[in-house]
Amino acid sequence: PLLASAHESSCIRLWSIQGNLMKELLPFSGQPSGSLTALCTDIFIKILLTGSKEGYIFRWNIASFLEDSRNKKNQIKEQLCWRAHATEVVDLFIEEEKNVVVTASIDGSVRLWHAMTGYYFGYFGQARRFELTDTSRLILPSDVNDFSAIIKEKSKRKEKKQVIYPLMLDRDK
Repeated sequence: PLLASAHESSCIRLWSIQGNLMKELLPFSGQPSGSLTALCTDIFIKILLTGSKEGYIFRWNIASFLEDSRNKKNQIKEQLCWRAHATEVVDLFIEEEKNVVVTASIDGSVRLWHAMTGYYFGYFGQARRFELTDTSRLILPSDVNDFSAIIKEKSKRKEKKQVIYPLMLDRDK
Protein backbone atom coordinates (compact mmCIF):
# COMPACT_ATOMS: atom_id res chain seq x y z
CA PRO A 1 0.00 0.00 0.00
CA LEU A 2 1.05 3.54 -0.76
CA LEU A 3 -0.36 6.95 0.04
CA ALA A 4 0.17 9.93 -2.24
CA SER A 5 -0.37 13.57 -1.38
CA ALA A 6 -0.34 16.61 -3.67
CA HIS A 7 0.69 19.97 -2.32
CA GLU A 8 0.44 23.67 -3.01
CA SER A 9 4.19 23.81 -3.64
CA SER A 10 3.80 21.45 -6.69
CA CYS A 11 5.36 18.69 -4.63
CA ILE A 12 4.02 15.14 -4.65
CA ARG A 13 4.86 13.06 -1.60
CA LEU A 14 4.65 9.28 -1.51
CA TRP A 15 4.19 7.72 1.92
CA SER A 16 4.30 4.20 3.25
CA ILE A 17 1.21 2.98 5.06
CA GLN A 18 3.20 3.34 8.31
CA GLY A 19 3.53 7.08 7.64
CA ASN A 20 7.15 7.15 6.48
CA LEU A 21 8.04 9.50 3.63
CA MET A 22 9.28 7.38 0.71
CA LYS A 23 9.74 9.95 -2.07
CA GLU A 24 9.21 13.61 -2.95
CA LEU A 25 8.62 14.62 -6.57
CA LEU A 26 8.53 17.91 -8.40
CA PRO A 27 7.40 18.31 -12.03
CA PHE A 28 10.34 18.61 -14.40
CA SER A 29 8.55 19.59 -17.59
CA GLY A 30 9.24 23.28 -17.24
CA GLN A 31 5.55 24.12 -17.34
CA PRO A 32 4.27 26.36 -14.56
CA SER A 33 2.59 23.64 -12.56
CA GLY A 34 1.56 25.76 -9.59
CA SER A 35 -0.47 24.21 -6.81
CA LEU A 36 -1.49 20.61 -7.36
CA THR A 37 -5.23 20.23 -6.99
CA ALA A 38 -6.02 16.63 -8.02
CA LEU A 39 -4.31 13.27 -8.32
CA CYS A 40 -5.20 9.70 -9.23
CA THR A 41 -3.64 6.39 -10.28
CA ASP A 42 -4.67 3.64 -12.62
CA ILE A 43 -6.04 0.45 -11.06
CA PHE A 44 -2.67 -1.30 -11.37
CA ILE A 45 -0.89 1.63 -9.69
CA LYS A 46 1.63 2.01 -12.49
CA ILE A 47 0.62 5.52 -13.53
CA LEU A 48 0.15 8.56 -11.33
CA LEU A 49 -1.68 11.59 -12.74
CA THR A 50 -1.75 15.03 -11.14
CA GLY A 51 -3.72 18.13 -12.07
CA SER A 52 -2.74 21.69 -11.26
CA LYS A 53 -4.29 25.05 -10.52
CA GLU A 54 -3.04 26.30 -13.90
CA GLY A 55 -4.86 23.51 -15.79
CA TYR A 56 -1.90 21.20 -16.47
CA ILE A 57 -1.93 17.40 -16.24
CA PHE A 58 1.29 15.56 -15.38
CA ARG A 59 1.73 11.83 -16.01
CA TRP A 60 4.26 9.85 -13.95
CA ASN A 61 5.43 6.23 -14.29
CA ILE A 62 5.69 4.83 -10.75
CA ALA A 63 5.72 1.09 -11.56
CA SER A 64 9.45 0.37 -11.18
CA PHE A 65 9.69 2.45 -8.01
CA LEU A 66 6.89 0.50 -6.36
CA GLU A 67 8.44 -2.85 -7.28
CA ASP A 68 11.52 -2.03 -5.20
CA SER A 69 11.55 1.43 -3.66
CA ARG A 70 14.92 0.84 -1.96
CA ASN A 71 16.75 0.36 -5.26
CA LYS A 72 18.10 3.77 -6.31
CA LYS A 73 17.93 2.76 -10.00
CA ASN A 74 14.14 2.43 -9.83
CA GLN A 75 13.14 6.03 -10.21
CA ILE A 76 9.79 7.65 -10.78
CA LYS A 77 9.73 9.15 -14.25
CA GLU A 78 7.63 12.06 -15.40
CA GLN A 79 6.48 10.99 -18.86
CA LEU A 80 4.02 13.54 -20.14
CA CYS A 81 2.65 16.99 -19.46
CA TRP A 82 -0.20 18.79 -21.19
CA ARG A 83 -2.49 21.75 -20.69
CA ALA A 84 -5.98 20.36 -20.24
CA HIS A 85 -7.86 23.48 -19.12
CA ALA A 86 -7.31 27.21 -18.95
CA THR A 87 -8.33 27.13 -15.28
CA GLU A 88 -7.90 24.88 -12.24
CA VAL A 89 -8.28 21.11 -12.59
CA VAL A 90 -10.60 19.92 -9.82
CA ASP A 91 -10.79 16.20 -10.63
CA LEU A 92 -9.39 13.58 -12.98
CA PHE A 93 -9.40 9.83 -13.46
CA ILE A 94 -8.10 7.18 -15.85
CA GLU A 95 -10.44 4.83 -17.68
CA GLU A 96 -8.10 1.92 -18.44
CA GLU A 97 -10.34 -0.05 -20.80
CA LYS A 98 -10.52 2.82 -23.31
CA ASN A 99 -7.11 4.31 -22.34
CA VAL A 100 -8.68 7.69 -21.62
CA VAL A 101 -8.13 10.39 -19.01
CA VAL A 102 -11.18 12.41 -17.96
CA THR A 103 -10.53 15.86 -16.50
CA ALA A 104 -12.85 18.40 -14.89
CA SER A 105 -12.21 22.08 -14.25
CA ILE A 106 -13.73 24.92 -12.26
CA ASP A 107 -14.84 26.41 -15.59
CA GLY A 108 -17.49 23.65 -15.68
CA SER A 109 -15.97 21.65 -18.54
CA VAL A 110 -15.27 17.91 -18.53
CA ARG A 111 -12.82 16.75 -21.22
CA LEU A 112 -11.45 13.48 -22.60
CA TRP A 113 -7.75 12.89 -23.40
CA HIS A 114 -5.70 9.96 -24.65
CA ALA A 115 -3.90 8.58 -21.57
CA MET A 116 -0.59 7.80 -23.30
CA THR A 117 -0.18 10.87 -25.51
CA GLY A 118 -2.35 13.63 -24.06
CA TYR A 119 -4.25 14.04 -27.36
CA TYR A 120 -7.59 15.79 -26.98
CA PHE A 121 -10.70 13.78 -27.88
CA GLY A 122 -13.38 16.30 -26.94
CA TYR A 123 -15.65 17.49 -24.17
CA PHE A 124 -18.84 16.20 -22.63
CA GLY A 125 -21.83 17.89 -24.27
CA GLN A 126 -20.32 18.26 -27.74
CA ALA A 127 -22.48 17.56 -30.77
CA ARG A 128 -20.14 15.03 -32.41
CA ARG A 129 -19.38 11.55 -31.08
CA PHE A 130 -16.05 10.82 -29.42
CA GLU A 131 -13.62 9.11 -31.79
CA LEU A 132 -11.34 7.30 -29.33
CA THR A 133 -9.38 5.29 -31.88
CA ASP A 134 -8.01 8.19 -33.94
CA THR A 135 -5.09 9.88 -32.19
CA SER A 136 -3.57 11.26 -35.39
CA ARG A 137 -5.72 14.41 -35.50
CA LEU A 138 -4.03 17.08 -33.45
CA ILE A 139 -6.90 19.17 -32.16
CA LEU A 140 -7.08 21.28 -29.03
CA PRO A 141 -9.86 22.84 -27.00
CA SER A 142 -10.59 26.45 -27.91
CA ASP A 143 -9.13 27.83 -24.66
CA VAL A 144 -5.86 25.84 -24.76
CA ASN A 145 -3.05 26.36 -27.26
CA ASP A 146 -0.27 24.12 -25.88
CA PHE A 147 0.26 20.62 -27.25
CA SER A 148 1.38 17.85 -24.91
CA ALA A 149 5.07 17.65 -24.06
CA ILE A 150 6.76 14.27 -23.81
CA ILE A 151 9.45 14.33 -21.15
CA LYS A 152 12.67 12.75 -22.39
CA GLU A 153 14.53 10.46 -20.01
CA LYS A 154 17.83 12.07 -20.94
CA SER A 155 16.74 15.45 -19.61
CA LYS A 156 17.36 14.95 -15.93
CA ARG A 157 17.09 17.58 -13.28
CA LYS A 158 20.50 18.87 -12.30
CA GLU A 159 21.29 18.55 -8.64
CA LYS A 160 22.23 21.74 -6.88
CA LYS A 161 25.70 21.49 -5.43
CA GLN A 162 26.00 22.85 -1.97
CA VAL A 163 28.94 25.17 -1.80
CA ILE A 164 29.70 26.95 1.41
CA TYR A 165 31.32 30.34 1.10
CA PRO A 166 32.09 31.60 4.57
CA LEU A 167 31.95 35.34 4.91
CA MET A 168 35.36 36.57 5.91
CA LEU A 169 36.61 40.11 6.16
CA ASP A 170 39.76 40.64 4.12
CA ARG A 171 41.15 44.02 5.14
CA ASP A 172 43.74 43.99 2.30
CA LYS A 173 41.03 44.01 -0.36
